[in-house]
Amino acid sequence: MTRPQISSVTRLIALGAIASLALAGAASAAAVDPEPVTFYGDVARVLQQECQVCHRPNGANLGGMVAPMALTTYEETRPWARSIARQVASRAMPPWDAAPQHNGVFANERTLTQEEIDLLVRWAESGAPAGNPADAPEPIDWPSSDGWLIGEPDLVLQFDEPYFVEDDVDDLYIYFKTTVTDEMIPEDRYVKAIEFRPGSSAVHHIIVPGLGGIAPGNDPVIHTDGMADVLKAGRDLQWQMHYHKEPGEGTGVWDQSSVALKFYDKDEDVKYEVFNADMGKYDFAVPPGATDYTIQTEWTFPSDSEIVGYLPHMHLRGKAAKYEAYYPDGGYEVLLDVPNYDFNWQTTYKYKERKKMPAGTKLVLTTVFDNSESNLANPDPTATVRWGEPTTDEMSFGFVSYINEENKGRGAFQGDDGLDLTAVVAFSDESRDGKMQLEEAPGMVKQYFEMMDQNKDGAVDMEEAKAANAFLEQMAEQREKAEAAAAGAAGG
Repeated sequence: MTRPQISSVTRLIALGAIASLALAGAASAAAVDPEPVTFYGDVARVLQQECQVCHRPNGANLGGMVAPMALTTYEETRPWARSIARQVASRAMPPWDAAPQHNGVFANERTLTQEEIDLLVRWAESGAPAGNPADAPEPIDWPSSDGWLIGEPDLVLQFDEPYFVEDDVDDLYIYFKTTVTDEMIPEDRYVKAIEFRPGSSAVHHIIVPGLGGIAPGNDPVIHTDGMADVLKAGRDLQWQMHYHKEPGEGTGVWDQSSVALKFYDKDEDVKYEVFNADMGKYDFAVPPGATDYTIQTEWTFPSDSEIVGYLPHMHLRGKAAKYEAYYPDGGYEVLLDVPNYDFNWQTTYKYKERKKMPAGTKLVLTTVFDNSESNLANPDPTATVRWGEPTTDEMSFGFVSYINEENKGRGAFQGDDGLDLTAVVAFSDESRDGKMQLEEAPGMVKQYFEMMDQNKDGAVDMEEAKAANAFLEQMAEQREKAEAAAAGAAGG
């Protein structure tokens, strides 16, 4: 059989089709094979903007969380390329737990865009090439201030003597004192910035009333111009130190933690002192195996205010936290949603632009706990968990820092409603059974113990403590009415 002849026209059509397919293939190849990603040309810029504040020599110490390696040069970064890709792809790094709806709202946000994540992953998958050093951005001249993020401090305070955390310590709360002498500051000073530094790996958190404190992952406090904390001259500062480590031979460490302060110049105008509403509960018991145990706390602004930021605080079973606002005009808003709380990164969320809160606005804090086996950090999913200072117990707190025109000079914490007897029971409950026995009660409370023990079982539980709180509130209201009536009679 003779082979059919192909006309010249047909041949031209076929060649044109082949050429078109070739061009399409080339375009497709270009689409799936973009320009190579290099360290100097691409990656270094992302690291500078989002990572090097911690990942650099003498980098940031965020509440005891210190980056294990520097990422400022190609030689430092190259061995970690695949690890970087895994961490950013899972969004474990940079550490930031606020929901995506808040992106762009907070000044200290640590997030990567999807494009930046994809770029870092592509770089690692392509072998982490260096590229041309001429394409590198100018290196950042990080301040050489012994690692202080606030810059060169005006005053550094420590408790008076180093303390040895013994080998057998697991959880330990202990208090130290520092006197602010005339040589340190001869008069009260407005404080612009505060940065705590743990003195050892055993430090879990530090609280110094009047100056704040740190927990793992905390940023230093750097106030916006015109806002300040106040350090009183001649006062005694009390350090509450919480040490937490694995006990065992040779695990003991020396500690002498410190706090660095930067002051305003005396002629600078300070309009606002920053205050804190302490939203928390003590009367809870998280059942064994519970995956979504929820606690809610409310607080109402007594005057027009502006929120500066938030700090949710829980322990190892903490799962999520949310702040909500219910406005006097009937409006509602989610202020902060933290759907995946991380005990090791207890972030303070500081607004770029302060959030106005009209007088009468009710804040609701919701905290959620996972006391099940699925929580890999859970030390004992079979235990009923109550409030307690040790890390293996729990806390449910949400701090709110704010300013207003009325509170200047009134003290560090607002929102306290007097003595909370549920807190007294929680602090005194050494047996962790949710009750305060007579022998556990503080001296000032012992004289009222029989009155508080309504069922006469020899202990005060949380329900009895709440009833005693209600009685005290009623008595306070009656006293205020009587004083107002007496004042009115005197004026008449």
